[in-house]
Amino acid sequence: MIHQKGFFHQISAGLLACTFLVFGLSSCRKTKDDSDFLPKPKGFNRIDLPSTHYVQLLENHPYTFQYSSQAIIKPDTVAWAEPHWIYVYYPAYKAMIQLTYKSLNNDPTKLSRLIDDAYKLAAKHSQKASSIQNSILTTPKGEKVMLMRLEGEVPTYLQFYTTDSTKHYLRGALYFNTALKSDSLEPVIEYLKKDVIKMVNTLQWKQ
Repeated sequence: MIHQKGFFHQISAGLLACTFLVFGLSSCRKTKDDSDFLPKPKGFNRIDLPSTHYVQLLENHPYTFQYSSQAIIKPDTVAWAEPHWIYVYYPAYKAMIQLTYKSLNNDPTKLSRLIDDAYKLAAKHSQKASSIQNSILTTPKGEKVMLMRLEGEVPTYLQFYTTDSTKHYLRGALYFNTALKSDSLEPVIEYLKKDVIKMVNTLQWKQ
């Protein structure tokens, strides 16, 4: 004879097991909607890019150019910064174009060394860059600009330099202070590349 309390205990345990089995079979049943389900690709932060209005650089430097009204001009504050080194800072994108200026004093050896340094600084990122594309731009005044476009997870995505070959040399580099990947930053990089081209096309040396 089975004890009554033990008997009901066995029945309860059996019903509980059946309940789990039914729910398990139900959850494994594939519906028509389930068969069409695909995981969504990873999304990126939306970055709104406004239309650009340009203003003239008015600070007292040996050069002037037009830059975006979205940007703020700041002095370069690194310990080794020289006079007339500045940042064109974009607070909305946490980006900056660092400009370093050198006076040549009609010294061709100094110019050659500065150009070599520009290529060396770009080459430092070659291990992380998936590609480096060099292009030569000619400004409306006939001066040449070397533009280097770096792709991949690199600290700087654009570098450039220009010179009048005798008195002035200006180098620029675009940096981002953000954790976003380069593929999600691509629209902003191209947006700021247009600003760089505007900058060098309107560049004027002060005598």
